[in-house]
Amino acid sequence: MGLFSFIKEAGEKLFGAGEAKAAQETATKTPTSVNVDAANTAAAKAIQNYIAKNNLPTAGYDIKFDGASATVIAQGNVETQEIKEKILLCCGNVAGVEAVQDQLYVPSQQAEARFYTVVKGDTLSRIAKEMYGNANAYMKIFEANRPMLNHPDKIYPGQALRIPE
Repeated sequence: MGLFSFIKEAGEKLFGAGEAKAAQETATKTPTSVNVDAANTAAAKAIQNYIAKNNLPTAGYDIKFDGASATVIAQGNVETQEIKEKILLCCGNVAGVEAVQDQLYVPSQQAEARFYTVVKGDTLSRIAKEMYGNANAYMKIFEANRPMLNHPDKIYPGQALRIPE
């Protein structure tokens, strides 16, 4: 368990309209001008839908969003460390999310992957060279981040990636 930091301006644009967008703005508006609970619930639902869209399990845990702190809270039970890490990345790689509070429990201890934040000019080959000493190991990173990544060349600055051992 812990708190993972993300780049708030980078990521999937899930909070585009309606109450979900209002969740991002709660810090700048008075509580009476926005239904904060409804906005946070709508944002959490958008993140849950994004997790489901990436073919990750959605049962056994809850996703909550606090717009004032731009924090996602993921709590409950998941089957494997890999699924846990992918859920956390889905939650954090969303524009408007600054942190993810990990309260997910995995029944059997497994090695945690490292995380890497993409910077301008990065490619999976460059990251593989830095992490593994072999640029040709980029497919290992690509596969570890599927289905969030659908092409090895489609990464962006600010995106967090799993780097398995």
